[in-house]
Amino acid sequence: MNKLLVALMTVAGLVSLGGCAAMRGASATPTRSVGEAVDDVTIGTKLKAALAADPELSALKINVDTTQGAVRLRGEVKNIALRRKAEDLARKIQGVKSVTNDLVITG
Repeated sequence: MNKLLVALMTVAGLVSLGGCAAMRGASATPTRSVGEAVDDVTIGTKLKAALAADPELSALKINVDTTQGAVRLRGEVKNIALRRKAEDLARKIQGVKSVTNDLVITG
């Protein structure tokens, strides 16, 4: 229940930030729409929830960045199997177009 609450709070905060990011000056051309920003937040939140639900992976040690459906994983995992597992979880999220796995194995 606590993990769900944290995920929902994260979505609420990031959605509000995503809306602000799209409000640039009149001369600037936005690189993505508010809808795309919300999609990225949704992908990131679903992935963080999946990482938090997995007892072998640490959502606190894995940073998830999502831009236009491209996910980047950074942080630490204990072994190559967990590195692959985190990448596989990311690829299974609806809307993910690509995954860059920059996770470091700490042994």
